[in-house]
Amino acid sequence: MFANDKSIDNLESLFKEIKKYIELQGQFVKLELVEKLTILLSTFILILVLIILGIMALFYFSFMLVYILEKWTESIIGSYAIIGGIILIIAFILYKARKQIIIQPMVNFLAHLFLEEHNK
Repeated sequence: MFANDKSIDNLESLFKEIKKYIELQGQFVKLELVEKLTILLSTFILILVLIILGIMALFYFSFMLVYILEKWTESIIGSYAIIGGIILIIAFILYKARKQIIIQPMVNFLAHLFLEEHNK
């Protein structure tokens, strides 16, 4: 079929190079996946830490506001009720705007992370 052994040797080396290329591409995909998962996990941990610190700050600031409001309402129960109502209103607003505030930024981040090509 082939005219000489040189053609067979060239085909063998071509197949070896193709096999090596496919293996390297597989390793590259694994490396890229590890990089993206590392970015995703570190971002998740950062957001979790910021949320915990934010909740702690909200807790202390709400107690501070309770004692400030107590001077005007002359009732600690009334000031706790006002702060509780304000927090419930904020929670309701966050729930109603969850697509714009939470879901859409998360979708944009994940799409940017996993779907865009690197320009290196």
